[in-house]
Amino acid sequence: MRKPKVQQWCTLSVLWMTIVILMAIGLAIQTLGIADKKRMTLEQLDPSQSLTMTLRGDGGAPQKSCQPKTHVMFLKTHKTASSTILNILYRFGEARNLMFALPNSYQFGYPFLFSTRKIKYYNPIKTQEYHIICNHMRFFRPQVEKVMGRGTFYFSILRNPVTLAESSFTYYKGTSMAFKKVESLEQFLRDPWRYYSVRERGSQYARNLMWFDFGFDHNSNDTADYVELVLKEISSTFHLILLSEYFDESMILLKDALCWEFDDVVSFKLNFRSDVTVRRLSDEAVRQVKAWNALDWKLYLHFNRTFWEKVESYGRERMRSDVQVLREKRRKLMELCLHGSKPVEASQIQDKIIKPFQYGRAQIMGYNLNSNLGNSTREKCLRMVMPELQYKDLLDAKLFPPTPTSKSRQQLELHF
Repeated sequence: MRKPKVQQWCTLSVLWMTIVILMAIGLAIQTLGIADKKRMTLEQLDPSQSLTMTLRGDGGAPQKSCQPKTHVMFLKTHKTASSTILNILYRFGEARNLMFALPNSYQFGYPFLFSTRKIKYYNPIKTQEYHIICNHMRFFRPQVEKVMGRGTFYFSILRNPVTLAESSFTYYKGTSMAFKKVESLEQFLRDPWRYYSVRERGSQYARNLMWFDFGFDHNSNDTADYVELVLKEISSTFHLILLSEYFDESMILLKDALCWEFDDVVSFKLNFRSDVTVRRLSDEAVRQVKAWNALDWKLYLHFNRTFWEKVESYGRERMRSDVQVLREKRRKLMELCLHGSKPVEASQIQDKIIKPFQYGRAQIMGYNLNSNLGNSTREKCLRMVMPELQYKDLLDAKLFPPTPTSKSRQQLELHF
């Protein structure tokens, strides 16, 4: 018996409605899934998320959205904790077989402006890719750009001119003619023009040393227009200016900018003085230092401000957390590497290979390695405590191994 038409129509309507509802549900599920995937992808691409995904020593190494930078120019300013940064760059480059632009001796013709002629075995005709340049120089951008290609990351470090002046006096007492004429920094500051001459050797150590290292005239008048012009030039050239007083925070900013790991920027303090030779200046002497080094003081104030702007952008809480990670890594390495887990005076250093060069009135501290280290661990620890002169010699030998001819010539020179 055939079903009534009305009943048949109702059955078909229910069937079609069921199909439509099922299709709607399926479409909704699919749409939600796509949205979820999109949200996850956006989170993966968010720089603020990816930059926090770094190795902290307590888990795996998540993926990063950036690639580590390997073309780096570091302006090594004087008495600013720059030797410690030099060691970081040496270790990073050596571990990855990068090419260093090294000086013929230990500095690039300082105090003269940088010239490519001061690079060891540099050939202007033959193209040579350099990854890192980081030894002392008086910066001169046109010549540096002949060596370091486009895309190079430029950075430097500054120090409060007050503590810098005290350190410079102690270290360069026998080098600067101005400092040679006085018994104390306070005596010099009371009447600097009595002892200071623009033309005398080592004048830069006695006045506006950082301004000089950046390649500018350290005896110029600190007019507003001139200072603004120089600050703009430095800002347009250098991607990052660090502060020695906030060294750990500086290393976090550097790590972030270069897309490096914590292990790449962890370090031991190098080329620093014993507290015995550090003097605290009076309030009057502090005022005199700022006035005498007005160019350096304005340079420092400007980049102190930009430094904290970068910290704010990075995130204060995130910075505190990352600094703690860095310090904990340093603490563990000191326990692993160092005898007594602390620095010692140079006279107590047993291995001459890691004894720092002593200069001026400063008593430069160093380290003794633990005696029970395995070969690979000892090599790693040795690199971390190696003074810059010895490390530069090591890189020289690796990058430019002597030929039999050069060996014979060296022996001949030594003989005579």
